Amino acid sequence: MKDQSFVTTTLVKQSPEEVLAAIGNVRGWWSKNIEGSTDRVNSEFIYRDQYLTVKMKIVQFSPKKVVWDVVESYNTFFGASYEREWDGTQIIFDIINTDDMTQLTFTHAGLVPQFECFTVCSSSWDYFITTSLKSLIETGKGKDISKDEDSYMTSFVVDQTPKEVYDAVNNVRGWWSEEIEGKTNELHAVFFYHYKDVHLVKMEIVELIPEQKVVWFVKDNYFNFVKDITEWKGTKIVFKIAKVGDKTQLTFTHHGLVEEYECFDVCRDAWTSYIQGSLKNLITTGKGQPNAKEGGLSAELIAQWGLPEK
Repeated sequence: MKDQSFVTTTLVKQSPEEVLAAIGNVRGWWSKNIEGSTDRVNSEFIYRDQYLTVKMKIVQFSPKKVVWDVVESYNTFFGASYEREWDGTQIIFDIINTDDMTQLTFTHAGLVPQFECFTVCSSSWDYFITTSLKSLIETGKGKDISKDEDSYMTSFVVDQTPKEVYDAVNNVRGWWSEEIEGKTNELHAVFFYHYKDVHLVKMEIVELIPEQKVVWFVKDNYFNFVKDITEWKGTKIVFKIAKVGDKTQLTFTHHGLVEEYECFDVCRDAWTSYIQGSLKNLITTGKGQPNAKEGGLSAELIAQWGLPEK
């Protein structure tokens, strides 16, 4: 039977020894919220974020291969039935020298499509390996989105049912922007949003639980007004829907959008307007205030993002 474990690969010009050193600097590419040594055989370390706590044991650490055993894990993002899915899995970094390049192949052995967390976890791993770890190897600086507890969040309560709220959230053109390409209400669908050439973003829908939760993963992002044009990339956008008495509460969190981001003030104000204004109005009155269609993309950006010409 074909192994369905998650695998992703990247190529860099640096040596296997430099790649090994970067892998061992886990705080530099995965998260600063780590306890313990991350670059010695037989050492154990613990990773923590708002939802996931995992204990790793390093069982191999060499210029050819790094292997972590998942000793214990708790992932509350998907509920109690699925919180131990990572238990017994293994994380493997294969380092191969090819001509003047080094190939890094990352495998989370045991993380398979049958897991409830597969889509979210595999999308996150792909970001951390092919974007953050690769950046650390090549530039000496990874992409830190680990301060999850400080992420932007806002919520409101309405008289409508959880189904009405859920349906409105998925009607993204009805509250965010009419300038959206792709389906916005199907699991694993990828849709594209842009505001002129100021902000472009590609979202994957990684979780849909009717009347309870919607989760988007930011696969790619472009800003034309901040130094790091990809600031949103690798972050998650979560809509949680809950019954509160005879009313419904919607809690919106952009996990990874933190005050350290250069775009934070602009993005916070924009999300507040869309969620507390447009989305809430769509739910309560049937009419939101999305951005109108306006075009405005250059031919270069259309080609770069693989979009159909209009």
